[in-house]
This record gives sequence, C-alpha cells and structure tokens, in this order.
Amino acid sequence: MPDTVHMKMTSNRPYLIRAFYDWIVDNECTPYMAVNAFFPGVEVPQEHVSDGQIVLNLVPRAITGLVMNNTEISFSTRFGGVPREIRLPILSIMGIYAQENGQGMMFQPEDSSGPEPIGPAPVKSVSRSDAPPKGSGSGEASKKPSLRVVK
Repeated sequence: MPDTVHMKMTSNRPYLIRAFYDWIVDNECTPYMAVNAFFPGVEVPQEHVSDGQIVLNLVPRAITGLVMNNTEISFSTRFGGVPREIRLPILSIMGIYAQENGQGMMFQPEDSSGPEPIGPAPVKSVSRSDAPPKGSGSGEASKKPSLRVVK
C-alpha cells in the first residue's frame, strides 16, 4: 500500500479556479481573473496590460468557446469590438473573484523549482485602488485597479 502522506499531488489551482468560476456565475456575479501577463504562454492583448497584469472579465455572455482544463484556460472575446483569442496557462492566473463584491481567491505563485505550496490564499475581498477611500480627496482615482490579499 503506498504511503499517501508523502504522495505528490498535482496542483489544486485548476480545480479551485473552475469551482470559483462556477460559484461566481451561479450567484449571478461577474467573474474576473487577475493574470500575470508576462507568464510564458499567455496570449492577451498587450495594449491592455498594466504593471505586468491584466484583469479579464469572463462573464459568460461576453466570451465564447470557454475551455478550462488542468493546464490552461482559453476562450474568445472582444476588446474594443475586435475579436481576440485568449490563452492563459493555469499558473499565470493570480486570482479569481466576483467583480461586484470581491469574493474569490488569490493564489500563491507556484515555483516549479521548489516544493509545491500548501495551497492558495483565500480572500474575503479584493481592494480596487482606482477609487479613493471615503473622505480622502487625495486624487488617487486616476490609479489603475490593482489586487491585494485582504486578511
């Protein structure tokens, strides 16, 4: 009988991404994915990349041919009316969350040279820095959206 305690398992990231996607859609929210746009194999419109990241809206009515397997996510969509094919290796996906309330999950980077991480970091909400905090009046509204883990 194999020693199951020391058995190496595959990454749980593709399973969690699919589960969170279904959960977000089933709750009639808009699934957003934060992606490392410079990860090898990523095919996204580079003109929409900011700080090495791109956040993609995967609402079912805006995409076609969605494929989510254990190695990549691919689909067709439009950017500014221009059809585009999107390819996202699973390890390029930094997080998935509902646009409306930030509920979702951010993932720890997986390093193929070291041991596998214990698992993803759950998040309760995702902060968007494109809106200033209430009463700040600091003019930070011009910043691009960014994600951070909220504990």
